[in-house]
Amino acid sequence: MKNNPKSYRSDKIEVSYDVTRCIHAAECTRGLPAVFDTSRRPWIQPEGADPDAIAAVIHKCPTGALHYTRSDGGAAEAIPARNSVKLDPNGPVLLRGDLQLVDATGEVVLSDTRIALCRCGASKNKPFCDNSHKDIDWKGEVTVAQAKAITPDAQPTGKFQMQPFANGPVVSQGSIAVLDAQGNQTHVLTNPAFCRCGGSVKKPFCDGTHKTNGFKSE
Repeated sequence: MKNNPKSYRSDKIEVSYDVTRCIHAAECTRGLPAVFDTSRRPWIQPEGADPDAIAAVIHKCPTGALHYTRSDGGAAEAIPARNSVKLDPNGPVLLRGDLQLVDATGEVVLSDTRIALCRCGASKNKPFCDNSHKDIDWKGEVTVAQAKAITPDAQPTGKFQMQPFANGPVVSQGSIAVLDAQGNQTHVLTNPAFCRCGGSVKKPFCDGTHKTNGFKSE
């Protein structure tokens, strides 16, 4: 897992960008080109807009590649009111909420509100997506089976902790709302195990295929 964010500052806000977690969803460049413009250097110029506008656009970044720190007294990014998961078509598992990634010893190595997990098995920055699914033309369902479902109107809160298993899935502790393509909640899952070898027939959930298809990971 690589992590080397760069910072871009104005007198009101500092924007950090981690290229290793960016999948070029382009929410930033579409939403606020006065600040985010890949045709110039530096491509992030936070003096180009009001900090509230910058914060609003960064909240749309699905991967957590972009974050900000306010120096004008403005509010920091709030933890979302619920934990949620949505599938990108033929791409990553997109999570929002009170998220933690832990290592094999249970130590927290990342706390974030937005994470994109690889589900094709080919990312070079596991467990994060790095767009390798496009290189290998990987295909995956965009619907989530109602495994371990509980009341569909529940609002799952609290820590949602994820732990990648060596050569296996990302296992979790906590509850998370499943969203459809329109962002509507369909049901809630408890402690799901997400496939990351790309071969499960129960995508995005693990079914043990990693044991037979030669998947290797840290």
